[in-house]
Amino acid sequence: MKKYISLILISLLFLTSCGKKAVDPIDDNYRVFYEIFVGSFSDSDNDGVGDLQGIINRLDYLNDGNINSEKSLGIQGIWLTPIFESPSYHKYDVVDYYTIDKDFGTQDDLDRLIEECHKRNIIVILDMVINHTSGLNPWFKEFYKAHQNNDTSNYYYDFYTYDVQFEAEAGKSWCDIEGAGEVYECNFSYDMPELNFDNENVRNEVLNIAKFYLDKGIDGFRFDAAKYVYFNDNGKSVNFWNWYTDKLREYKEDIYLVGEVWSSENEINKYYEAMNCFNFDMAQVKGIIADAARGSNINDFTDYVVSYQNRIKDINPDAMAIPFISNHDMDRSSGYLSVADGKAYMAANLYLLSPGSPFIYYGEEIGMKGSRGSANTDANRRLAMLWGDNDTISNPEGSDYDNNNQVNGTVAEQLKDKDSLLNYYSKVISIRNKYPQIARGTYKVLNLNSSNLGGFEIEYNGETSYLIHNNSPDEITVDTDIFNSISDSIGLNNASLKNNQLTVGGYTSVILK
Repeated sequence: MKKYISLILISLLFLTSCGKKAVDPIDDNYRVFYEIFVGSFSDSDNDGVGDLQGIINRLDYLNDGNINSEKSLGIQGIWLTPIFESPSYHKYDVVDYYTIDKDFGTQDDLDRLIEECHKRNIIVILDMVINHTSGLNPWFKEFYKAHQNNDTSNYYYDFYTYDVQFEAEAGKSWCDIEGAGEVYECNFSYDMPELNFDNENVRNEVLNIAKFYLDKGIDGFRFDAAKYVYFNDNGKSVNFWNWYTDKLREYKEDIYLVGEVWSSENEINKYYEAMNCFNFDMAQVKGIIADAARGSNINDFTDYVVSYQNRIKDINPDAMAIPFISNHDMDRSSGYLSVADGKAYMAANLYLLSPGSPFIYYGEEIGMKGSRGSANTDANRRLAMLWGDNDTISNPEGSDYDNNNQVNGTVAEQLKDKDSLLNYYSKVISIRNKYPQIARGTYKVLNLNSSNLGGFEIEYNGETSYLIHNNSPDEITVDTDIFNSISDSIGLNNASLKNNQLTVGGYTSVILK
């Protein structure tokens, strides 16, 4: 009888597992993220504006649920730029945090997006803009009216930072409160007033907003302009973020949190007490990733990666590096990392095969272009995704970018080309997923006495492996007895290990035992 019961149980297990897609085994926050500028990504209702349903429609492009398929990009996290009610196209000026902007959909659409993402083991983080609001926010309207009427009993009287006119602190921007003889803080714009985080009610409001979305299933947040909470006072800002993130971790232990502190590393690292932060030194045209991809001394890159990992771990043992090349506030990387000559491929290796949790800006994987140039707007950096099918997505308000500059092709075109940048990104992410030590290991510099061939010794779970990059277009051979075998390679050329000679082709990376 026991034998028959065992057979039945095995049969049931087999039946329940059949027909299901393999899911991403990642169960921590060492994930590859994909930033979506929502209004420019995919349009589901033919109004020219991207929306939440449009993202749902494109989930199989981002991650089809099978970690080994390489038929999708393979990302495991999505960062949505602000989706709350707002008068602007970019939505970084919030009118109501509890209402999804009508251009993007509804709370029900967000619920469906979260559900569909979680089926694929994609986590979703929201862009939380809490240092300032829109001037149309009801909180600010009440604040403004209370100061005009000198009504100190109004609940919102102290909701925003204000001072007496002509006596306000230098180094900040201030705007007049008409008829009150006072000014309010407005570091970004007159219609983006700064909240007052000395007010306990403000702190509780922004905490309740976060809890509301965590209850809906959101997995975490990207915090916009984190140092502006107390602008020009990092000490007070860090203290706030320590309080806020501690409260959020009490509410959701495995929450994903990342802060934007657009500054040099010396200032960024102060905020690592509270949360992980984007590494701006690695990003943009003069960043460490772009320099290495263009062929600068590879040892400068490897030295930085290791020393940076050590520095943030000294601040917070749980710290993760957050590398990226560009985002919605920057010129797109294809303007300075060419697809045609292989530099965009090399850059993908350098930041996606790095410790921590890298972020891809939508369209980076197809070499989309976009730059601000002389325009007084960032809209040219946030252009419509080039799907190459019947998507009705349009460029955002204020953009004037010449689409003739888009020379690298659409998603539809690149999916058909096995050597395309898009298919390459899928392969690199698949390699990253295959070797968990890449994201999670402890790195040491491996110097191979070459200015273009170098890498890392990685310790993870008691085992040692090696990751080596050739950031030149030429094949390089070195004599070494360190390695036993090649586990994998990814690049525009091949790699081999014979008779203690390691040969790595141009713009190629290799993983070894």
